[in-house]
This record gives sequence, structure tokens and C-alpha cells, in this order.
Amino acid sequence: MSVAVREKLTRRPFEPFRVRLSSGDAYDVRHPENALLVRSGIYIAVPEPCGELPEVPVWCSFLHVAAVEPGLLRRSPQCVVTQRPPASDC
Repeated sequence: MSVAVREKLTRRPFEPFRVRLSSGDAYDVRHPENALLVRSGIYIAVPEPCGELPEVPVWCSFLHVAAVEPGLLRRSPQCVVTQRPPASDC
């Protein structure tokens, strides 16, 4: 499985892909710099829904990678910041 991931990460032009685990979880690699390939697995930086940088990457052991799929990625939902109305002086 590491060969398939390496091929996806080094392909030019880069095409986003999805790593699907045996648990059913799936993680999108949207840019080659969002992934770190090591001998036993891959770390994937999954951005927060609002586009913020991740605090902790996701670890995917090659023992649990079931598939590497081409990624037809959905756009992340827009971050909506709502402001509270000013407190009234009652």
C-alpha cells in the first residue's frame, strides 16, 4: 500500500486522493504537503472545517489502509461567524 500512496504523492500534476481505512473512515489528501509518508504509515493533516490548520495530524497505519482512491473532493463548508447582538441595558 505504501507504493500506491507514494505514487499518488509524487504524481505531477498532483491529484487529490482519499485514504480509506478498514474501519470505514476516510481521509482526503488535498495537497502533497498535507501528508507525511513514513515506513509504517502516513500522517495526514486534515484541515478544520473553517480552513484552519490542524492541531494534530491523523495517523493511518498501512496495516489498516484498505484503499487509496482518487479524490472527488467536496468543498469544505464555509465558516460562518455569527456575532451576538450587543447586550441591552435593562
